[in-house]
Amino acid sequence: MTKLPTRFAGLGAVAVLVGVVLSTPAAAAGAFPAFGLPFETGQSLYSAGIHSDNGSTGVKNAIDFSPADKTVRAPLAGTVRIQHCDGGDWVTIDHADGWRTGYYHIEGISVTDGQQVVPGDALGRTGNALPCGGSSTGAHVHFTLWSLPTAVANGDSRDFGVGAGNWNGVSYDDLSTKVADAHGEAVNGKTFGDWQFTEGTDQYSGTATQVSSRATVSLPGRFRI
Repeated sequence: MTKLPTRFAGLGAVAVLVGVVLSTPAAAAGAFPAFGLPFETGQSLYSAGIHSDNGSTGVKNAIDFSPADKTVRAPLAGTVRIQHCDGGDWVTIDHADGWRTGYYHIEGISVTDGQQVVPGDALGRTGNALPCGGSSTGAHVHFTLWSLPTAVANGDSRDFGVGAGNWNGVSYDDLSTKVADAHGEAVNGKTFGDWQFTEGTDQYSGTATQVSSRATVSLPGRFRI
């Protein structure tokens, strides 16, 4: 597998969604669920590190990953929400208790809007797709974590459906700032599969610690899942 750059995702700067005003969530999402990693186990995984959704400021709710088999999979059961932009589509999954995961840059999307998925279902392959803007250097998935609390997920006319999960047409610039500020959830201290992630002081840094062995890998870095 070709060695990839240590940074993948950059700032997005295209067609800002006019008139979006995000409301403050009324309540936090439920207890953090038992997520897996969004990949098949038993392979090498490269991570460019933990960072905010725009790689610059805000809550560090994103991790860039590139698995050896290039296939991105559902880490937990949920409902697919395909988000549409002029440049194409990208994938989010709504999980129980208001949790949402996102999968930006993937190509060959193999799921449909409203589809129910279970852990391990293929979503697509790692890529460099920029449907709503942004940048990418080296095929990967920009994996993101949000919470859409029940009161917000039921719809709020003040934010034009953004809090309700309809992010169609939202530019990457708005997604990585306004949406991330309102709904982004830090991955710091959270466990996906057998790996707990800890953010670093800098963007695109941190550690991944295997829960079963307590082995720790510095990010950016490569480890076997």
